Amino acid sequence: MPPPADIVKVAIEWPGAFPKLMEIDQKKPLSAIIKEVCDGWNLPNPETYALQNADSTNFYITEKNRNNIKNGSILRLTTSAAQMAQQLHERIQSSSMDMKLDALKDLASSSRDITFAQEFINLDGISLLTQMVESGTDFGDLLSFTLTAFVELMDHGIVSWDTFSVAFIKKIASYVCKSAMDTAVLQRSLAILESMVLNSQDLYQKVAQEITIGQLIPHLQGTDQDIQTYTIAVINALFLKAPEEKRQFDEDNVNILDCPLTEMAHILAQKQLRSIILSNVIRSNKPINDEMAHQLYVLQVLTFNLLEDRMMTKMDPQDQAQRDIIFELRRIAFDVECESNNSGSIEKRKSMYTRDYKKLGFINHVNPAVDFTQIPPGMLALDNMLYFARHHQDAYIRIVLENSSREDKHECPFGRSSIELTKMLCEILKVGELPSENCHDFHPMFFTHDRSFEEFFCICIQLLNKTWKEMRATSEDFNKVMQVVKEQITRALTIKPNSLDQFKSRLQNLSYTEILKLRQSERMNQEDFQSRPILELREKIQPEIMELIKQQRLNRLCEGTCFRKISSRRRQDKFWYCRLSPNHKVLHYGDLEESPQGEVPHDSLQDKLPVADIKAVVTGKDCPHMKEKGALKQNKEVLELAFSVLYESDEYLNFIAPDKHEYCVWTDGLNALLGKEMTSEFTRSDMDTLLNMEMKLRLLDLENIQIPEVPPPIPKEPSNYDFVYDCN
Repeated sequence: MPPPADIVKVAIEWPGAFPKLMEIDQKKPLSAIIKEVCDGWNLPNPETYALQNADSTNFYITEKNRNNIKNGSILRLTTSAAQMAQQLHERIQSSSMDMKLDALKDLASSSRDITFAQEFINLDGISLLTQMVESGTDFGDLLSFTLTAFVELMDHGIVSWDTFSVAFIKKIASYVCKSAMDTAVLQRSLAILESMVLNSQDLYQKVAQEITIGQLIPHLQGTDQDIQTYTIAVINALFLKAPEEKRQFDEDNVNILDCPLTEMAHILAQKQLRSIILSNVIRSNKPINDEMAHQLYVLQVLTFNLLEDRMMTKMDPQDQAQRDIIFELRRIAFDVECESNNSGSIEKRKSMYTRDYKKLGFINHVNPAVDFTQIPPGMLALDNMLYFARHHQDAYIRIVLENSSREDKHECPFGRSSIELTKMLCEILKVGELPSENCHDFHPMFFTHDRSFEEFFCICIQLLNKTWKEMRATSEDFNKVMQVVKEQITRALTIKPNSLDQFKSRLQNLSYTEILKLRQSERMNQEDFQSRPILELREKIQPEIMELIKQQRLNRLCEGTCFRKISSRRRQDKFWYCRLSPNHKVLHYGDLEESPQGEVPHDSLQDKLPVADIKAVVTGKDCPHMKEKGALKQNKEVLELAFSVLYESDEYLNFIAPDKHEYCVWTDGLNALLGKEMTSEFTRSDMDTLLNMEMKLRLLDLENIQIPEVPPPIPKEPSNYDFVYDCN
């Protein structure tokens, strides 16, 4: 007869005693269980004791998480969280350096547990740690473990970041600004500054007054990738929080991060941040880890977002300075100077301008300024055209004159093409969108040039002109040409070229003919069957295929997925794992120390949620963790990866999937468990793929073509390679 569900068999350890095997009744209060354990070892004052998991986490067992205890678990009887917090609070103030160091080590380790953290914070522990830092008397390991404990305690989100003094900020900033500083202290100081900036506009201003870009750059020139990562993270945080309004500043003595976005970009360029990152990070001998790739991606996105202002600015047709840019384009293309007022009649000059503007490919030949009133791309398109004309003058003149000499219907309109191409490039690079918390998609080539977007445009406008000629396009084919060019660019970007020259070489291989071949190949692989009998057969076997997809989704849930813990305070390298039990009755989940290699066994996951208790699955903006304040709320990509499982009355299990595929697998699988329809885009794609494959197999069967049950054997390697072919 199986034991009652409320009874779990565990082993309990106590230092110096033989482990005790006992049965725990989950219906009894935890305090009664602890008293029973203490009585067994004749320990007085059971209220000063608690139970802990005897694993790498050492987390306390509480009334909230006690249901996670499983049969065979090993627990440890230990000092209660309140008692431990009180002891450590006293020990870290010891006059003995050795005792103080040991206490700080224990505090740094214990602070990961929210139960202990709450008790320590209740004793005003955060204030004590900040006072210790402000005093400036601790160095080396003492300071390192003090800052580690501070970071761990603040990560629980119990205390507001707005409560810290200017003296504390100055002290943390001083550790970052020192040329020779302990690596652990520097790393934690950078992490604290990043969190301060991201969580408070007021703290941003205070941090900005203490740090200059020149003081951060030496940390990028070292060899420690973790320090480099945290340094770029601080720059990204300050970049993200930089005010948009214009301010005056002294370029010789500037607190860089107290500047508007456009001025900040100028300062970053002056300090050669890009070239330092390129040589010391991207092109270093060490492989780039995921966190560094993410920070480089964020920096790339924030840099491109500086273009948003120009992208969303309409041209004022009456603004003479803006009109002069168009005159400059005409002057460079046709080698003419601006005519004086007495050089011919007004009508003659207007006719000449109209003729030249038509050759330049503007839609409005009379007043081309009107072409730049469309947003996006607004004035950004005109900026790109002027850059191309000035920095690639020969290519610019060749394109304009080449097209002005063609027949009207075959000319590639440079002006119109540039405007639409700029708009397309902004869409490809997602200019104006916030960076995703889960993306590592940075492109090394954009770090190889100070004006990478403009150079990117220059390469692509020449590609557009080349493709136009290869397609023998006319004005009616404009949209078709743009579609082909977009495909060429996106295919070339997928290989992540290391330089703009590599990108250009890749485009050379992706000619219009090659694109047609690729399309034809893909079309053959996605052959569509439209005859009525086949459509009826597809409809008949669709439920069978849907059941197959459902089983695949549930099998994937049984394998489980590692999810990254993400908070609005800062990106964290903390993970948790969730998987479905083989009988599809329980979701097992729990925290992990690091990203796992392969599947995580059920037994090592502390928490569980019965599927029968699940009330609903919600996604996107409906998720509770997306309704909270913070950067995540505004992030479109994170919203698209968020889902939550509602159980009991107000309890949620919140997820942010690592990618779109995992999101679809989990939402499909959870909906299947609840008996609901699977509606994700991957389900539709899988349905089409499997249906097409099944149809092809059945058609082959009609032709009496035998398909073997197993694949043919792979030919064996020759046993003797000592042979030669006699050409005679």
